[in-house]
Amino acid sequence: MARKVFFSFHFERDSWRAGQVRNSGVTKENSGFIDAAAWEEVKKKGDKAIKDWIDDQLKGTSVTVILIGKETADRKYVKYEIQKSEEKGNGFVGIYIHDLENKDKEKEAKGTNPLTMFYYEKDGKKIYLSDIYKSYYWKKDDGYKNFGKWVENAAKLAGR
Repeated sequence: MARKVFFSFHFERDSWRAGQVRNSGVTKENSGFIDAAAWEEVKKKGDKAIKDWIDDQLKGTSVTVILIGKETADRKYVKYEIQKSEEKGNGFVGIYIHDLENKDKEKEAKGTNPLTMFYYEKDGKKIYLSDIYKSYYWKKDDGYKNFGKWVENAAKLAGR
């Protein structure tokens, strides 16, 4: 089953790496991607415009894919995207992209998985999103071949 997904990542730092995932042919929907010129226009309009754009892009999605780079977990809008995705009941897939090259052929250190920062409480215990939803390495876990399975599994875990 084809699913509409939202991609969350550090735009300025990781858009080249995110583009490699997007352009690999594994995604049919480009939801969650915005080109640099459009991003600059949205940013100029301020925080509310950015959040409105995110909210609009999340419509109709069932899974949020977090592309994890070196600084992804520290990004204000990544946190907002995860919060809004959780509120709407999306499943999650974390994908480490630090080992993909940027436009200058550079790789980075592995970053913190933002899903380790979000939890809910059940019976007095904290249940982290990272305990529910798996994260993968794009290269090592053959994302090109397995992306669809990862998305479908996340959707099923979320009851979608």
